[in-house]
Amino acid sequence: MEPAWRQAGKGRGRGRAGGGSGPPQPAVPRPARDSRTPAVGREGGSGRGRGAAYAAVTTSGAVQESHLNEKQSSQNKFEEIRKANQAAAQKFTDVQYSSSSEEDEEEEIHGKHGKILTSTFTTYTDQTGGDVTELERTRQYLSDAFQSGAITCLICIASVKRNQPVWSCSGCYCIFHMPCIQKWAKDSIFLVSSVTDEDFGKKDHPWPCPKCRYEYKQSQTPNRYNCYCGKVEDPPLDPWLLPHSCGQVCDRDFKPSCGHRCLLLCHPGPCPPCPKMVTVTCFCKKAKAVPRRCSAKAWSCQQSCGRVLPCGQHACASPCHAGDCQPCPRVSKQRCLCGKNIAERLCASPVWQCEKVCGRTLPCGNHTCEMVCHPGLCGECPRAGNRACPCGKSKYSLPCTEDVPTCGDTCEKVMECGLHKCSMRCHRGPCETCRQEVEKQCRCGKYSKLMPCHKEYLCESKCPKTRNCQRHQCKRKCCSGNCPPCDQSCGRTMGCRNHKCPSVCHRGSCYPCPETVDVKCNCSTTCIKVPCGRERTTKPPKCKELCRNPPTCHHSSRERHRCHFGACPPCRQPCQRVLKKCGHVCPAPCHDEVMVKQTDKHQLAGPWEQPSEPAFVQTALPCPRCKVPIPRACLGEHEVTPLPCHAVGPFSCKRPCGRLLSCGNHTCMRECHVVSQLSDTQDKHKAGKECQQCEEGCSEPRPPGCSHPCVLPCHTGACPPCTQMIRVKCHCKIMSLFIECLKITTADKNTKTILSSCKNQCPKQLPCGHRCKETCHPGDCEESCNQKVKLKCPCKRIKKEVPCFKARETQISVECDEACKDVKKRAAELKEAEERAASEEEKRKQQAELEAFEKRLKGRRKKNKKKDEVEIEETIWQKYKKYIMVPVCGIVLAVATFYLIQAG
Repeated sequence: MEPAWRQAGKGRGRGRAGGGSGPPQPAVPRPARDSRTPAVGREGGSGRGRGAAYAAVTTSGAVQESHLNEKQSSQNKFEEIRKANQAAAQKFTDVQYSSSSEEDEEEEIHGKHGKILTSTFTTYTDQTGGDVTELERTRQYLSDAFQSGAITCLICIASVKRNQPVWSCSGCYCIFHMPCIQKWAKDSIFLVSSVTDEDFGKKDHPWPCPKCRYEYKQSQTPNRYNCYCGKVEDPPLDPWLLPHSCGQVCDRDFKPSCGHRCLLLCHPGPCPPCPKMVTVTCFCKKAKAVPRRCSAKAWSCQQSCGRVLPCGQHACASPCHAGDCQPCPRVSKQRCLCGKNIAERLCASPVWQCEKVCGRTLPCGNHTCEMVCHPGLCGECPRAGNRACPCGKSKYSLPCTEDVPTCGDTCEKVMECGLHKCSMRCHRGPCETCRQEVEKQCRCGKYSKLMPCHKEYLCESKCPKTRNCQRHQCKRKCCSGNCPPCDQSCGRTMGCRNHKCPSVCHRGSCYPCPETVDVKCNCSTTCIKVPCGRERTTKPPKCKELCRNPPTCHHSSRERHRCHFGACPPCRQPCQRVLKKCGHVCPAPCHDEVMVKQTDKHQLAGPWEQPSEPAFVQTALPCPRCKVPIPRACLGEHEVTPLPCHAVGPFSCKRPCGRLLSCGNHTCMRECHVVSQLSDTQDKHKAGKECQQCEEGCSEPRPPGCSHPCVLPCHTGACPPCTQMIRVKCHCKIMSLFIECLKITTADKNTKTILSSCKNQCPKQLPCGHRCKETCHPGDCEESCNQKVKLKCPCKRIKKEVPCFKARETQISVECDEACKDVKKRAAELKEAEERAASEEEKRKQQAELEAFEKRLKGRRKKNKKKDEVEIEETIWQKYKKYIMVPVCGIVLAVATFYLIQAG
């Protein structure tokens, strides 16, 4: 909601509006108004006429009540307007003096960027021991990536934002918008193809980087938005990472390649030098290998190289160096190739030729060598052997002293025109110019004419085609159709809108403007270079110089702050003026220039009049009340507390008094109060007449083990013995015993054991399962049990009684005798006979079922045929099973009866 001073005088529609962008204001109660109450803001349809009518018909008591309501309403309105004025003044000061807060925000952002840079360089600095001297170039790329507007796409002359897909050149590491570089590559390939290709678009032409002109193949046109290291496609936007970075380790090969990979997190620009430590020797391999940084592993021991130079006579005297040795600088006498002349020359060039003709006689003996100084033999005579005539048709074998004659035939060599042959007789020397009359067509193909073959025919017509720039006409005489590139100046205004394109006239958009412009701070000390055309949208650089504006308050100098545009922030230095009442120095921030809202507000003529904006004036405020801490003791002198200078006086610390009462056992529990002392020799820790009287019980410590309080009130001396009865559980935890407190607390260990026993048998069970035979006792029961137990053999026929502890300790066992073994044997035979009988019976049933199944398959037979009868022979078991089972069952029954009698 808007404050009250903004709502005053608004109409019904505006007064009823409830929206606002700010936070909601607390509701202020609005009492009923009569005709005499000034209207600050109208909420609805209650008007002055109805208030006046209501006041006219009220009684005298109602009139008094309305006066009270009017006073309360005026007070509420005053408080509401005061709060609104304070809020408006605060808002105005925040808008007018926001430079310091902006600097704080910039410093905060700069600190955040510094943390991200530190985390990016962590893996690199761990290898270098914190040395970052090799990272300045990479740090500049990272700083540009963070700074708003520092990276500019040279194609569209616009800032590269964090959330826009980009592409980075691998040659100059310049960053471009992905759509811009794709359009640039497409246009570049189209222009080259349209000029050079006869079959348009059939050849694979490269396209260059807009900045460094590094050429890329057509297949390398970017079509995916990748991070700087190329591992992640479409890297997500993370405020705690570099823009367009994946946050992983770069892992690209160093350039020049050394076998190691980059340790920084994914970053723009070139990778820094390799920070790894390797053990290498010097160039000449004479010195001992030492550990060095991989990026600077090549080193010189500064000793003499000593390697033999190419001359083979001298050694290299240069200090230890890389690569091949320099040519030998010494001078020596050397012969030429033919060996006739000797001259002083550098050892680095021992092979040389003199200018004399060889002149040695050839093997033919008639001619001499005509070659200039040469090594080795001169070779055969060039006129020896078979030789051809000038036209090459006839061959002759003549001595080297005779010349080869012409053959007299037609020459017929192809002349320079490439179309006709020479019609002269065989002759020495070159053929003449072709003079045959032919019909020739001009270069543009419009006209033809009879003329000598060796002459070129050009007509006078001018080419009407447009050149590759698509702006100017060719106008070349007799053009063949392949018009040359336009040689005029482009002259179009470039994207910067400040300069014109100086290139030769071309097709498509012009190259980015190569000029740069300086953007300076307010004091012109700090400046940055930006591409031409970006100076209007680029923020001025942060200047580290101090502001040079003079102070406007009573201080001799301003607070130290950096160079900035606009008004300086308010002075925050301590006031340091001496206060008149106490003589202390004012510690408050400077208050010479404070924005205060003007209070002279005129009454609005009506709801149609709009309220004016609040007016603020800059004025000096008086110093606040002194808050210098002054140490003061409390009323009871328990502590010394520093109080503000303007509020020094007697006070209570709210602690208990703590003085020792007359009983000598307790202290005064009243809140800190004044205590009067009768004499100076009186102890300050003793209670005075203002302290309370002791009404507590005895607080003397009880004997060990007694938890009952003393029956006497607070007293001096020893307490009487305790005669209270204590309820104690016996050792077996079944019965409760009542014993005097004095007996149990003064008894020794054995006496306590006797007093706590109930004299009954212990109810606990031994590990064997029997009950303990001893009287109620403490601790665990004895494990030796003497109760008799019965042991049986495995077949449970033989029994034997032994003590329980012997049965558990010695592991006594009862073995079966011969009788037990006979009983087991007979039982096993009987079981085997039963299994055999059951198997025979199962086979018989299966045979019967098989025969019945076969009969059903044969079908019905004729009536006059008899059915086949199948006789089933009985097995031995079926014949004699009755005679075998009766005696076996009798024997088993007798054995069982005998075993039961023995067990009883």
